[in-house]
Amino acid sequence: MAPASASRLISNDLYTLLGRELGASRVLRDEEKLDRYGRDESGLGLFPADAAVLAESAEEVKLVLRLCAEHKVPVTPRGWGTGMTGGCLPVRGGVVLSTERMTKILELDTDEMIAVVEPGVITGDLQKAAEEVGLFYPPDPASLASCSLGGNIAENAGGPRAFKYGTTREYVLGLDCVQMGGESFRCGRRTVKGVTGYDVTAAIVGSEGTFAVATSITLRLLPHPAGVGTLLATFPDAVAAGAAVGGLLKAGLLPRAIELLDRSTLEHMRQKGHRLPATANALLVIEVDGAPEGIDAEVERAGEACDRAGAIEIVVARSESERRQIWDTRRLVNPTLRDMHRRKVPEDIVVPRRAIPEMIRRVDQISAETNLLSAVYGHAGDGNLHVNFLVDEPEDVVHDRLERAMDATMRATLELGGTLAGEHGVGLLKMKYMPWEQSPPLLRIQREMKRLFDPLDLLNPGKILPAP
Repeated sequence: MAPASASRLISNDLYTLLGRELGASRVLRDEEKLDRYGRDESGLGLFPADAAVLAESAEEVKLVLRLCAEHKVPVTPRGWGTGMTGGCLPVRGGVVLSTERMTKILELDTDEMIAVVEPGVITGDLQKAAEEVGLFYPPDPASLASCSLGGNIAENAGGPRAFKYGTTREYVLGLDCVQMGGESFRCGRRTVKGVTGYDVTAAIVGSEGTFAVATSITLRLLPHPAGVGTLLATFPDAVAAGAAVGGLLKAGLLPRAIELLDRSTLEHMRQKGHRLPATANALLVIEVDGAPEGIDAEVERAGEACDRAGAIEIVVARSESERRQIWDTRRLVNPTLRDMHRRKVPEDIVVPRRAIPEMIRRVDQISAETNLLSAVYGHAGDGNLHVNFLVDEPEDVVHDRLERAMDATMRATLELGGTLAGEHGVGLLKMKYMPWEQSPPLLRIQREMKRLFDPLDLLNPGKILPAP
């Protein structure tokens, strides 16, 4: 999709009102300052906004949504801009409403094991704060050091530990939200259980900022696992790695993470100096947690499952520093691929675990047919694969081939019984594929939900749902 041009929707009256209420320094109009608010990690290019507003409180969020609704100006909510599908790009211009300055951990209740946070809190910062009091926030997207919890809520972010612990949605107990127009409401609860009325909280999580803007998030925490064990296993091919995943589960193990890297990904990592066996064409990072006295036995059983599947080499982390080194390598995959190529086009699909080797084979075939380099990595425990097409040619040269590759990847995913988005959302990148997976009645219901929350289609318009 070609980037939009600036729409100049904002009147001088609206600029004056916003500047008077918030201060001119927090209403950005300069083109150079606006540049970062028109981009994200999707690689879709620049979508210029007319202005960006840096909100610092719930009252300021309400004010912006009220004034923009009165002036019929679109508003695009934004956290820290780490999204991969264009969900926070202002495709219709207007105002970008940034919550990056709303960074307070408002409450950390060790008795009830809940946290209350503002949407701009960095995910990794909450994890550290929880760990300091013996608690655990499991969701761990790869960008946890830079992504915000508001963005995680919008996209229902996952990460490696989602296999055992679930995605963000499983930890959101309640939300304070503001609708377009400035009306605020609270949904959900502070208790672990509760079934009063429809689960509006669950509907807002994953709605990509198209329903409402969260100003306060109540999260469920867990006791921190006392023991953790990590191992890295390399394999001759993806089939063997897939067999190891099945073997782990058949052995009665429930690792908190099973990460897969394919041959192309490993080749990129070797070029960057990471030491990996030259004969390895697939790699698994496996992590278990639980009572300390049982960790060594769990790690041994995991290693045995890998051995039976034909592992070339198994490396067990013997210290916290070695464990962090393994995970640092895994988390460097995305930036490594991005840095080594002109453009990295990410896809985020899910297939049944047994179909992982076949999906990788199909991606290799698509890559050959379109003459595009690809790399696949992701969360093998729940079948969530990140398929990346790596581009070094100019956009006009590669555009048609890239479209064919993406279309073929989506078709292959559905043919194998999968789904088109696992944890990155739909945004702009996958909007056209929604009718491929979902029926007309289901799409109609979702459009009606959007109209109920946002009748004028002013809040993050042009995302998720294609026009009927």
